[in-house]
Amino acid sequence: MTSEMDRRIETRQTVNREFTSVDEFISEYVTNISRSGVFIRSDDPLPIGTRVQLKFTVILDDLETIEGVGEVVRVVQKAPGVEAGMGVVFVSLTAYSRQLVERILIRGAGTVG
Repeated sequence: MTSEMDRRIETRQTVNREFTSVDEFISEYVTNISRSGVFIRSDDPLPIGTRVQLKFTVILDDLETIEGVGEVVRVVQKAPGVEAGMGVVFVSLTAYSRQLVERILIRGAGTVG
């Protein structure tokens, strides 16, 4: 019998996209970012409970990469006037990635859309 942890490991997905700026990162793919996670637009969101390896490249003062592990906790299906996507909670981020998220929030990009 497969344990809950084994199932999570088997469903781990990589979400990897390079962005040229914080604005592109926020406006095109992420409609909300907070200290606890992100909402990622996707026409084919992953199932709730799926672990994802996150890697977002953004430009703050320099080219920076946010890396860590997340878990899909909410799925929104496409409907008229509603964008499909998934809410991903940060399970773990590198210490430096946490600092980058803080910098994004300080710049006022925490609530978008």
